[in-house]
Amino acid sequence: MCAMTPSRTTHVLFDFFGTLVDYSAAVAGACAATECAALIRSYGGRLDEAAFISAWDGAYDSFHSVAVADHREFSMDQLSRVFLANVLGRKPTAAESRALVTTYIRHWNDGVQYRPDTPAILAKLAERFTLAVVSNTHEAELVPAHIAAMGIAEHFDTVLTSIEFGWRKPHPSIYAAALDRLGIDASRAVFVGDTYDTDFAGPEAAGIPAYLIDPAHAYVIPADRRLDSLADLPARLLP
Repeated sequence: MCAMTPSRTTHVLFDFFGTLVDYSAAVAGACAATECAALIRSYGGRLDEAAFISAWDGAYDSFHSVAVADHREFSMDQLSRVFLANVLGRKPTAAESRALVTTYIRHWNDGVQYRPDTPAILAKLAERFTLAVVSNTHEAELVPAHIAAMGIAEHFDTVLTSIEFGWRKPHPSIYAAALDRLGIDASRAVFVGDTYDTDFAGPEAAGIPAYLIDPAHAYVIPADRRLDSLADLPARLLP
């Protein structure tokens, strides 16, 4: 476990989904199914909404299991091409594949919920610290677009995503890349997130002290590193 020296901390690195915004996969899936299934039927496929969800989830899980094992990120375009080839029985065109991604992401975003207190929390922290985002994502513009829509882009010195970098958390190189961008060593930063492997164990292994949003106390971590919510963080870091 990395030793915490609050007086030396100059930078705070954040996960994005589940940390700065909430997300509901159930809402996103339900919203995407109808339009995506209709799009696939226009390509000559025969999927209703339930069949789309089952086939899409199966394709995603196959990609995701590999990514979890080797930490190489995959893109929505890669997933879409393989998925469409399976359900259409032919190679999709680039336009067909991209249209499915665009449609799915538009509805996936219906599951993203902005927390009303996040901007004020970040503004308070930005008075003292340099802030950054380090996020796993399969679509390059997804995180920056949400940050812009929330009106919080001014608070971040850099936004590093796994699809941009190629490696996903908890691979040590993505944390090292974030530190390199910021021009600091690990002892100057802390990491904040909601997922144990990627946002606590991963940063800690890379030498970055971490805080975990864990209101259910699901993980054995030091009490002073556990947050009930993002709103607890300023009191931990600010004098």
